[in-house]
Amino acid sequence: MQVEIAEEPASFLTEYARIPISFEVDRFFEVATAEKPGEFILTERAVGAPSVKDYDAVQENGPIFLQGRFDISNWGVFSARLAGQIVAGAIVAFQSAEMELLDGRDDLALLWDIRVAPEARRKGIGAALLGAVEKWALARGAARIDVETQNINVPACRFYERHGFVLRAVNEGAYRDFPEEIQLLWYKDLR
Repeated sequence: MQVEIAEEPASFLTEYARIPISFEVDRFFEVATAEKPGEFILTERAVGAPSVKDYDAVQENGPIFLQGRFDISNWGVFSARLAGQIVAGAIVAFQSAEMELLDGRDDLALLWDIRVAPEARRKGIGAALLGAVEKWALARGAARIDVETQNINVPACRFYERHGFVLRAVNEGAYRDFPEEIQLLWYKDLR
């Protein structure tokens, strides 16, 4: 089956929000600093009791709230369809002064969100979306694309690593509501 990737208008965010982002947490990464500065060692560990994580369930955290929180006029919104059905999507932030993770730079893109419906996972759809996002960012002059994830999302970390992202920053205590989670920032040079 052929996946169709399309750039969408901001009005698509309501439909985008219907794509599930939840995932099972059955393992996590223990993070240690490597001998070389700026490098980290990730050690996979099983959790005692698996659970389901859904960041959209956090009050006012889903994609439909983006327009009220940020100027998204320079952002990209993408959909992925299989047989005409929306099964995945991605959002990339670009040239958004109020976005802290962009460090005030106009040559960085931030993969804000990528989601694939559970029944469509592990079929190359995420990779196709990521490729479209990278092409879009390069066309706008981005030198690097960054993405944030957490140490409890092992599949996402493995996905980014497989696609050339390098873990460059680790922030414990970054999430007030989730103190047990560690923020991981992955960077990929596009040039």
